[in-house]
Formats: sequence, structure tokens, C-alpha cells
Amino acid sequence: MADVTILTEADLRRAVPLDLDAIACVEHSFVALSDGGVIMPPILSMAIEQANGEVDVKTAFMPGLDSFAIKISPGFFDNPKLGLPSTSGLMVLFSAKTGMVEALLLDNGYLTDVRTAAAGAVAARHLARADAATACILGAGTQGRLQLAALHLVRPLTRATIWARDAAKAEAAAKQMSAELAIPVAAADDAAIAVAEADIIVTTTPARSPVLKAEWLRPGQHVTAMGSDQPDKNEIEPACLTRAHVYVPDRLSQTRKQGELRAAIAAGLIEPEAHFAELGDIIAGKAPGRPDDAAITIADLTGTGVQDTAIATLARQRALAHGAGTQLKA
Repeated sequence: MADVTILTEADLRRAVPLDLDAIACVEHSFVALSDGGVIMPPILSMAIEQANGEVDVKTAFMPGLDSFAIKISPGFFDNPKLGLPSTSGLMVLFSAKTGMVEALLLDNGYLTDVRTAAAGAVAARHLARADAATACILGAGTQGRLQLAALHLVRPLTRATIWARDAAKAEAAAKQMSAELAIPVAAADDAAIAVAEADIIVTTTPARSPVLKAEWLRPGQHVTAMGSDQPDKNEIEPACLTRAHVYVPDRLSQTRKQGELRAAIAAGLIEPEAHFAELGDIIAGKAPGRPDDAAITIADLTGTGVQDTAIATLARQRALAHGAGTQLKA
């Protein structure tokens, strides 16, 4: 039996920071999805309403990689009241040739955070204006901060705002990100004003009713919505999709069921079988992206198993190269 590598969150944080390599890794996974050959079953999702919680299980086989990951990702959104993080979880890496377990990645959701932020950066790289310099983040949690950091890697941001229902959290996040990115980041009292003044808007909440209104949008903006990963979630007003010149899902079959597209279909604004080019198609040059600087673009990111396989494989490769982890006889 082969050894199994046990990697802790600390190991993984050292191995895979949120950087341009992580963004490139996730970008490549979108292209692989577009090229075909990826085997990616539907997300297994379980809501635990009495605890304001959910658990998602995602996986994918990606041609060209020797391994594939299965990820278990809980999100329990009342946990901060208990002094616990909202998200946790782990990934298990298997050999794509033998099915044997290769590594156990005890990341507590860290790799999901990185790959999700990287996906936001990929969407902005291919859909936002090249000169986009201002950002508005709706949501002040870990993912909101990471999305801003990722945007800063791919667009020339000069200032940003953070809005949250909890003003104190927005203030704390803005202070942290100002210091981290060395640009002015302010907490926003009025979401409508913050959105109107931004070139890029990212929604990063578990909202079940819209936090972004269609009437707030203006020409030239890009929106990345990444919080609607359950059928009952909805961050952006369905009419936003009809205002957009280009709507881009990460995986169309998923966004029809649990993304912002689902809400627009339910509202009768978009036909259930309407076709939209996926983000991987745009990256690969198979479909057009932003048509001009005046267009409004929306990326609907529900998270894909191929991203998890890609980031988990990168993490194991980097960790082993640095001698990290514990080897356990299987």
C-alpha cells in the first residue's frame, strides 16, 4: 500500500498562497472544462436549516492530472456567534489511475477560499474593463477580503469600498485591507452609492434576498456574484441579468439550478433553456467576452469540482516539493 500524505491547514497555507500561480491554476481548470473530457457530477448538497448550515460535496476528474479530489465543504453561518468560523471542511486526493488515496488535505476550507477568490480574479481578468480601478465588495467575511486581494492582482485598483449588513465588520475589513493592499479601502454606509461608484462589484454573501439592485448598475461595470451556491440563495436582483450585455456562468447546468440564473428563470425573466457561453469558453476564445467598455458584464460563480481538483493537486505538489506533511502508511 502506498503512503498517504497528511497535510494540515498550516502546511497548505504555506504551500498555496493566493497569488498569480493560484489564479493561473484555476484559470486552466476553466479551460479544461471548456475543452471537454472533464468528468464532473452534479454537486451533492445538503441544507441543515435548523443550524443555518449546509454541506456541499464536489469532485471532478480532469484530463492530464494524475489525481482527482473529492471535497467536503460545510458552511454553518451562525458559527461566528459561537466564536467559530463559518466554513470548514477537507479534501481527499485520489490517484486517477488506481483510485488509491494519495493525500488528506485538512484545510478547514482554506483551499476552497483560495480557489474561489482565484475564480473571481479569473472572471475579472476576462470580463472587467482593463482600466477598472475601483471595486465594491458586498460582504465583509473572509471571502470578501480575499476577493478584493485577488482583484488587486489582476486589475490596477486604486481604491475600494466594503459594505456589509454589520457596519462594524465592514469597518474592520476595510481597515485590514487598506493595510494589506496599500490602497484606500473604506467601509460603505450606503450600498447603492458604493456600487454606483465602482468599476467592479463582487457579491460575497449567503443572502437569500438580493443585496444588489439592478437600478444601481451603470454602463462599464463588471459584477461577479459568487455567493449563490444553494437553490434558496439569491444575491443579485434577477433584473440585473436582463440589464447585462453579457452574462457568464461558470457551469451553466449549475447556475440554472442554484446560481443567480436560477432566480432570474424563476422570476420569468429568462427562458429556462436559454444558452450562455461559460467562463471557460470565453477564456479559450471560443466565445466573445466584453464587447466594449460601456457594456455591463456579470459572472455567476457557483463553484466547480474541477477547481477543487486543480487546487488540491497543486497543493500536494507544492507541499511535497517543500517536504511538508506527514506520511502515513495506508
